Amino acid sequence: MRTVPVDGSPASVAALADALAAALDGTGPAVRPVAADAPPTPGPTGELPAGAAVVVSTSGSTGEPKHVVLTAAALTASARATEARLGGPGRWVLPLPAEHVAGVQVIVRALLAGAPPEVQDVRDGFRPAGFARTTARLPRDARWYTSLVPTQLLRILQHGNAALQALRGCAAVLVGGAALDPALRERALDAGVHVVTTYGMSETAGGCVYDGVPLDGVTVDIDDDGRILLGGPTVAAGYLGDPAATAAAFTGGRFRTGDLGRLDAARLTVLGRADDVVVTGGEKVAPAAVERVLSAQPGVTGVCVVGVPDAEWGAVVAAVVVADEAFRRDRATAAVRAELGRAAVPHRWLTVDEIPLRGIGKPDRDEVRRLLSATTAAE
Repeated sequence: MRTVPVDGSPASVAALADALAAALDGTGPAVRPVAADAPPTPGPTGELPAGAAVVVSTSGSTGEPKHVVLTAAALTASARATEARLGGPGRWVLPLPAEHVAGVQVIVRALLAGAPPEVQDVRDGFRPAGFARTTARLPRDARWYTSLVPTQLLRILQHGNAALQALRGCAAVLVGGAALDPALRERALDAGVHVVTTYGMSETAGGCVYDGVPLDGVTVDIDDDGRILLGGPTVAAGYLGDPAATAAAFTGGRFRTGDLGRLDAARLTVLGRADDVVVTGGEKVAPAAVERVLSAQPGVTGVCVVGVPDAEWGAVVAAVVVADEAFRRDRATAAVRAELGRAAVPHRWLTVDEIPLRGIGKPDRDEVRRLLSATTAAE
């Protein structure tokens, strides 16, 4: 296995693309992309299965990081299914960290379409102006795609004049890595951006459900506990060096996610992580459901809902919001109560300038809880 450090520069991504191309066609070893500035840690150990092409380390949101083994067949199946869903091959623009599965898959899709991706230099972070300069390098008549996290989409809508103009010309903008607020999605659509909401994870070679509909060959089921089960050719081979975790998460060609979901006429709605459910006074509340209601309120541009300990209720719902003067807490409270019931109404509120993030752009719920605890202690 070859470890390839990437630092967000086009040169480092080009080196990773060369290594990925060799891994996909079998002329080179499996590749493990890592952030160049990541603290040095021992690499994963264990025997790679036949056909292994990429090992992606997860963010460790539910514990110690796991090392997901993706075969060339799984990566190719995912890329081809994406190509079919989006309407054919095209050029790809990469503004994401390449060490994450979403970045890897942009590179794989680009390679299979016959041209390397246009890479935005993100060594100093994502900037809408940099995105605009990157897209300007594409051939004028090119059909092209890109993949963003919700935070990047929001920044382009807020500050990216040239970037927004470029994004309007994109055949499809995949948005994943974190839940996309319905209000942000509608704002992007109203701005003329062809947004496609994706759901998936490293264990499924990235997004495998687009706008609630599984890609060709992908199966979606809900188990007795309400958890989402994903199957099909894009499922990973398991976790490198961790047979117990592999046996617990992968069975019968399916991956048991940590997310709760609902199927309505074969369309998937993700209800949030099972581990995030707040039990308050004996009632179960899904933070993602509360976030959807709050994000639709006037003035709200960011929200994260968590459970915090409470002596009387065991736990209560708490909300951290990014909002302007149009936000009215009383209206938000009434909206949550009307749609989700009294138990879902946040007992604690905190307004911040931005939601703490981790990894590729997911809300850092542990940090949100720390902010709430610090605020409560100071009161």
